[in-house]
Parts: sequence; structure tokens; C-alpha cells
Amino acid sequence: MPGAGKSVVADELVKKGFAFLRFGQITLDIVKERGLEPNEKIEKEIREGLRKEHGMAAFAVLNIPKIDELLEKSDVAVDGLYSWSEYKVLKEKYGDLMSVVAVFAPPEMRYERLADRSVSGDVAQRFRNFTKEEAKSRDYAEIENLEKGGPIAMADFTVKGVLSQIK
Repeated sequence: MPGAGKSVVADELVKKGFAFLRFGQITLDIVKERGLEPNEKIEKEIREGLRKEHGMAAFAVLNIPKIDELLEKSDVAVDGLYSWSEYKVLKEKYGDLMSVVAVFAPPEMRYERLADRSVSGDVAQRFRNFTKEEAKSRDYAEIENLEKGGPIAMADFTVKGVLSQIK
């Protein structure tokens, strides 16, 4: 879920030599292409539009070429596997080569983190602030509309209560 510490875990894997791919970068790229200002409402419309056009596995399907390209050079840390459909597509393609790490933190801890991010520049698109209401709304939308529980339930590893905060 947003603010759990997924990016902290991904950054640690990058330090160990993994390449990095953020599934949601597709959304931000579309926002930029359209000349819009990133915000939760616009991004939600784009995310849901991509899933309407390409199915619930949209972000996996659209990112597979990038994953394959990165895999030619190293292992890959992918940040942002959301839906059960994405999980199944990736598991079918990569089988036992793929491990899923669920990063868990309770809602109040995540909401506090999301409200307290102070970054700028390109990094700001990866680590944006959300109000508690925006974060809760996104949580509900991801759980209810995006099959997000499946990949968490089927994770090969779970990291609980990541304490680092991104500032």
C-alpha cells in the first residue's frame, strides 16, 4: 500500500546491484505527455483508463518489454505490482525466477509518512505528499478496484513495519 516502504526496500535491492523499474511510471509519463500537473484524481483516471483498455494486468503487460530489457543486464526490482491479474501474468512469464516481497505497515503509520514527505524535482513524482483523506481514498480504491490483496497474500516474503522514512 502507499507509504508502506516499498521504495525503501527497492532502493536497498538497487544498492545490491538490481536494476529498478517502477510500474506506476507509465502513469506519470502519460500525465507529463498530456501536459497535466500530477495529482491523485488525474492519476487515478489514467490508471483506471489503462486497466479498462488493457485489462487488470495492464501494468504488467505494458512493462514486460522493459523488464525483459533490464533482465539482460541484471536482476530487477519492480516497485508497484498491484493486481492479482498482474501477478498471474508475471508469474506465468517468469515462473520461479520471480519473487514477490510484500511490504506492510499499518495505515496510520503510512498516512503519517505520506503526509510528511518533503522532496522536490523528479524525485517528487516518486515520493509525493498525500493528505490522510487522499491516502485513505487511494487505499480503498486499490483494495476495491485493483485486486491488490492477491499479490500481498501470495508474496514469497513479507517485510513488516519498515521504519525508514523518505524525506
